[in-house]
Amino acid sequence: MEGGIAVKKGFWIGIGLTFFIAILSKLATTLPYISLIGPLVFAILIGMLWNSFFPVRAAWESGITFSSKKLLRAGIILLGMRLNLGDIASAGWPAFILAAGSVLIGIGAVYGIARAIGADKTISFLTACGTGICGAAAIVAVGSQVKAKPEQTAVSVAIIAILGTLFTFVYTLLYPILGFSSEAFGMFAGGTLHEIAHVVAAADAGGAEALDFALVVKLTRVMLLVFVAGGIGIWMSRKNKQSGEKFNLKTLPIPWFIFGFLAVSALYTTGIVPEAVASLFVTLAYLLMAMAMAGLGLNVKFEAFRSAGMKPFIAGFGGTILLILSGYIYVRYFF
Repeated sequence: MEGGIAVKKGFWIGIGLTFFIAILSKLATTLPYISLIGPLVFAILIGMLWNSFFPVRAAWESGITFSSKKLLRAGIILLGMRLNLGDIASAGWPAFILAAGSVLIGIGAVYGIARAIGADKTISFLTACGTGICGAAAIVAVGSQVKAKPEQTAVSVAIIAILGTLFTFVYTLLYPILGFSSEAFGMFAGGTLHEIAHVVAAADAGGAEALDFALVVKLTRVMLLVFVAGGIGIWMSRKNKQSGEKFNLKTLPIPWFIFGFLAVSALYTTGIVPEAVASLFVTLAYLLMAMAMAGLGLNVKFEAFRSAGMKPFIAGFGGTILLILSGYIYVRYFF
C-alpha cells in the first residue's frame, strides 16, 4: 500500500516538475535576448540542465514521461483551435511531397551512412526511422516490428533526442537569417526536424503561420508511420513465416491524436467557437506543450549511447544534415 502511494506521489512530483519548468521558461523569456529563443525551446534547455545537475529520481520518471508524451499530444490536439484549415489549403501537394520526401531521404541517408561506416544495423535502422518519420514514436513502433532489444531502442531514442534538441536550437537562431517567409520556415521545420516537440519549439520562432504549416507537414510525416510500420510488419511476418508468426493489423501504431487535432481544427474553421474561448484553449495548449518540452529535456541522457559507440550518432548526424539540406533546397526553390 505504501509502495503504491509512493509511486503516485512520484508521478505527481514528475508532472509538477515539468509544470514548474514550463512556468520558469515562460518567465525567463520575458528577459532581453532570451525572448528570442522562445519559451518552448527554453523549457527543453532548462530540463536538460536540471537533469545534468539534479538528476531526476526514478520514481518521478512516470510523471515526466506522461508530460513529454501524453500532455504533448493533448497540447497538439488543443492547438487545432488556432488552425483554420482554409488558411493552409494552399500548401496542398507541396506539403505532402515534402513530408513523403523527408521520410524517404531521412531513412535512406541515415541508414546508408550507417552501413558505410559499419554501425550496428538495428540501432542504425531505428535511428533512420526516427530521423525520417517522427522520432521516438517511430523508433518504438518499428522496434517492436523488428524485435529490437530494449537497449538498442533506448540508444536510438537517446540519439534522436540529442540531435533533435541540438537542431531545434540551431533553427531558432537561423530563422532571422534564412530569409524564409513564416509559411516557408514552418514547412522547412516540419519537414526536417525529428520529434513533434522539436518541430513545435523551432517553428514557434516563426510565429503563428509558421507553426500552422509546420504541424501540417510534420503530422503528415507522422501519418506515414502507419504505412512504413505496416510495410515492415508485413516484411517481417514473411521473413519469420517458419516461426508461425503472423502480421496483425491491430498492432499498427496508428497516431490517433492526429485525428483529434484535425477535428478541433475543423471545429475552429466553422467559426462557431468564439475567439476568446479559442484563445483560452490555445493558451492551455502552449502550457501543456511547454511541460512536454520540459519532460523531453529531462529525459535527455548523454551517457545512454556511449556503450554503442559514436558510429550510430555520426550516421544520425550526417543523415540529418542531408535531410536538412534537401528540405532547404525544396522549400527555397519549389515553394
